Amino acid sequence: MREGRREECSLPLTGGDPPEKPPPACGRGLGEGMFPLTPRKISFTLRDMNRALLALPLLALALPLHAQEVSPQRLKTDVETLVGFGTRHTMSSPTDPKRGIGAARAWAKAQFAASSAACGQCLTIVTPETTVTGERVPTPTKIVDVVAIQRGTERPNEVVIVAGHIDSRVSDVMNVTADAPGANDDGSGTALVLEAARVLSAHKFPTTIVYAVLSGEEQGLYGGKLLADYAKAQGWTVKAMFNNDIVGNSRGSDGLVDDTHVRVFSEGPRGDGDAALGRAQRAIGGENDSPSRNLSRWLASLTNPAKTGLAVRQVWRADRMGRGGDHLPFEALGYPAVRFSVAVENYDRQHQDLRTEQGRPYGDTVDAMDFAYLAKVTRLNVAGLAALARAPMPPVATVKAAVQTFTDVAWQPVPGAVRYAVWQRATDAPGWPARPVLTTSDTHVTLPGVRGDDWFFGVSAIAADGSMSPVASAVPGGGFGPQQAQH
Repeated sequence: MREGRREECSLPLTGGDPPEKPPPACGRGLGEGMFPLTPRKISFTLRDMNRALLALPLLALALPLHAQEVSPQRLKTDVETLVGFGTRHTMSSPTDPKRGIGAARAWAKAQFAASSAACGQCLTIVTPETTVTGERVPTPTKIVDVVAIQRGTERPNEVVIVAGHIDSRVSDVMNVTADAPGANDDGSGTALVLEAARVLSAHKFPTTIVYAVLSGEEQGLYGGKLLADYAKAQGWTVKAMFNNDIVGNSRGSDGLVDDTHVRVFSEGPRGDGDAALGRAQRAIGGENDSPSRNLSRWLASLTNPAKTGLAVRQVWRADRMGRGGDHLPFEALGYPAVRFSVAVENYDRQHQDLRTEQGRPYGDTVDAMDFAYLAKVTRLNVAGLAALARAPMPPVATVKAAVQTFTDVAWQPVPGAVRYAVWQRATDAPGWPARPVLTTSDTHVTLPGVRGDDWFFGVSAIAADGSMSPVASAVPGGGFGPQQAQH
């Protein structure tokens, strides 16, 4: 190889269909779509390229195969069963065998047990609990989460979590006795979690998947906080948390129908950020590059709307305006987390007493749901969980580029990674490009001629089978883990 000429190739290692032919070698200097490389730092041979290309179709096939096992009929049956408990209010009876939150939790636990029996007892079922009081819980009330843990075969401490809340409510959040069917809010998310456990527990993964049915959301996000605290106490390395809340309708209260999008909410500034992080981000950038925001970008790149009929609509705020969900306690502890929710909400069908006014029905009932749509959202969750459970953790990356005509990007090695992809995007670009700048087995690269002031950089980790993590931005607070641990 002549000095200064690049014969290595940049590969689209993000899944999907493999390229018809490898990209041409690049020896054209620097410019739009042309990526710098230091030959003595990187050695990416044609043999490496071919190995990576062979891995791509395997990954692209594996995710849809899992997703195709999702059953809309099972989702509907589960939601109907949940509605049948009358009310699942957090302060309803914990002991009645047929009505209330206790009966619903017992049923959810039994569903996890059945999935575990089908996979040779591959799930460990735990029920973290705590007693709380608060503005919406005036008397001490026990909060119990029902959690199934599918431990990874190689790195069981690396964890991805999928969650939905089982509790329900009517117009008056303190009404414990009225029927509160909670079909969509959040029977849909609970059914999704149970179905994900059925599908994915039939397969093995190098890292752990946690399926969580949470309580106490409507009264103050208590179940989400309980599980986040449990994750911290267990010492889990949380790669991602998917909160599914109101994911089962496609018609809004104004009649607008959208069954081709799902919204994914993600925080910008980190929930566990402090004043020092704020100063660093003002100096260098990173307020749009939290791990949760990069998780959202990764999920958007995972979908293939032409084949699945569903695309991610990224919403760049922590949750809907003035509202919240069980992912927020995870973000407060520094864990990457996002919220899935329908493209158009039907406000007549959530947090409402069952009634009809002037011919208009109110209440969160099964007939207002779209189970074909819920199945599509479930398939996306299953695909994302499977991909993350195969991939290594995103590396913690740093960049050095001030007052120089080149950029140095460095990162810490992560278990399970055989290569790393280095990414570069313009500071005003909403997402990462389709192709990385380069891949390497090293943990440091120099990009000659790249003036870092104009770019953001990131690194993702690639496993031996080609599975690739989300990008971790090389900015203050960009690492996938609590900010305190990164310090």
